[in-house]
Amino acid sequence: MTEQQGTDLEVLGVPQDAMRRLAELRPGRPGAIFTSDLSVNEFLLVREVGFRPAGLVLGSSIYHVGLQFGRWGQSQELDVLSQAMYHARELAMTRMEAEAQALGADGVVGVRLEVEMKEFGNDIAEFIAVGTAVVAEPDAGGGGVTNWRNNKGMPFTSDLSGQDFWTLIRAGYAPLGMVMGSCVYHIAHQKFGNKMGNIGRNVELEQFTQALYDARELAMSRMQAEAEELAAEGIVGVQLRQHSHTWGSHTTEFFAIGTAVRPLRDDHIIQTPTMVLSLDA
Repeated sequence: MTEQQGTDLEVLGVPQDAMRRLAELRPGRPGAIFTSDLSVNEFLLVREVGFRPAGLVLGSSIYHVGLQFGRWGQSQELDVLSQAMYHARELAMTRMEAEAQALGADGVVGVRLEVEMKEFGNDIAEFIAVGTAVVAEPDAGGGGVTNWRNNKGMPFTSDLSGQDFWTLIRAGYAPLGMVMGSCVYHIAHQKFGNKMGNIGRNVELEQFTQALYDARELAMSRMQAEAEELAAEGIVGVQLRQHSHTWGSHTTEFFAIGTAVRPLRDDHIIQTPTMVLSLDA
């Protein structure tokens, strides 16, 4: 790791201990070791497709989430909370990418992006991004690929499993980066009269339907916008999660995340599926 890389990491908030750990890994040098959270099967598949693990990289951000109140009878996005949840995750992802950059990695595979609410405050949460930085061998992806980084010059990131990553590369595609969208939404309360009128009836609660529908669509559209910035062909492995965190029953976050991908070549080789018969009882 160069002196300039150390300065860049410090500016991004990466601690000194992390910089020392990364410097000790010395990927590609004789006697160097790597660390990885990939399973044995995932590790072997990533190696088979031409990528060498360089080290475990992570980013963390402990964030105080501010306050915003929604009207009791009105469904609306709480944009202050949406921005807080997005920015905290972005800080964690940026620091993880910076660690990968310091290792000279071409990408990060098997990324996990998690949120943990802390006991020392109901409005304090830690956002953690962790994955395995990898370096592409000259013959990675069948050879002929000179640049595995995205159009921002950063290592690619992917939350795909090692098995899915192997399949993606073998099919002639490459990950560009993890893309995400967040929307924190307040869902209006029902009026007492409406509650009483629905007792014993089968009826759609249109007010709730529209609120949840709108919140999911906002999260999805923001994820798609990030993929367009990366000039992606599509997004695979999309997950749409819902968490109330500590805001109560009528305020929830909808979070969309997936891996943006691009084609490596026009002649995609789609592997023929093979049958696997388990011998387990």
